[in-house]
Amino acid sequence: MLQTTKRPDSPVSIIGAGIAGAWQALLFAQAGHAVTLHERGDEAMTDATSHWAGGMLAPYCEAEVAEPIISRLGLRSLDLWRRELPDTPFNGSLVVAHPRERNDFERFARMTEHHRRLDAAGLAALEPSLEGRFRDALFFPAEGHVEPRRVLPQLHERIKAAGGTIKFCSDVTANELDGIVIDCRGLGARDEQSELRGVKGEMILIETDEVQLARPVRLIHPRWPLYVIPRENGLFMLGATSIEAEDTGVSVRSALELLGAAYTVHPAFGEARIVEFGSGLRPAFPDNLPRIGIRDRKISVNGLYRHGFLIAPALAELTLGYVERGQIDNEVMQCA
Repeated sequence: MLQTTKRPDSPVSIIGAGIAGAWQALLFAQAGHAVTLHERGDEAMTDATSHWAGGMLAPYCEAEVAEPIISRLGLRSLDLWRRELPDTPFNGSLVVAHPRERNDFERFARMTEHHRRLDAAGLAALEPSLEGRFRDALFFPAEGHVEPRRVLPQLHERIKAAGGTIKFCSDVTANELDGIVIDCRGLGARDEQSELRGVKGEMILIETDEVQLARPVRLIHPRWPLYVIPRENGLFMLGATSIEAEDTGVSVRSALELLGAAYTVHPAFGEARIVEFGSGLRPAFPDNLPRIGIRDRKISVNGLYRHGFLIAPALAELTLGYVERGQIDNEVMQCA
């Protein structure tokens, strides 16, 4: 249920230029607000969690483990991605499993919706590189994916085109800024949100011209979802672990599991060149759900966990609705 109160117009300052902050800045700038986006890092954004993200836009697949609010926000976000970046690839996503994981595969099928079951021939027709690799698959045709390291600069350019200002290497606090302040610092906000924790997600970037995929392939795994995401120029991202730890290294065990998963999807990945290992710390609250906190003219957007690229657009739309019309989404917002 939505409640409404009137809020005055005001300049808007946003702290954090990762995926959460970028979408906030874009929608506020497009709505005519005087927007300044502050980022403590440089333009390369290599220290941001978004730099290590998979970029999967998969609300139906995520329904297998995530709460319904993630699906609701994710489905709305798909529309916003299409609207703002029409070239976003919506080729769907695939879920596959080996015979030993058959029960988990069938459970995944029962827990999710809006998929088609493909037999081996149907899978080969959709992804020729996977011919003969799996006896069947689940195809989610409405899902998409983005390449975070390409799409984040695109969003930054759209912010500037809409009249917003971006200040890199700007390490500011909310108390230093006038007007409405939206805090999107992720784990950097633990000085005010002590409940936040970091959940490590490890990834490996590999390169090969022997495999071509048009969409992400998710491999059922007993511990966490593993996926192979195609990038441009023969690159593939292998991800992602979900480890309750706050270091930023990649363990040998994780590397073996990620590389082994890729090899079982297609043996040609065994000859691929490893380009990069890395990990990011996803900001999460104890319930792993996002939260928009409201305290007078200060707003915090945090706890996106492993769903940052999926739900950030919808969260920005909710924040804008609150500032402009006083709308409160009781599932996501908390007012102090």
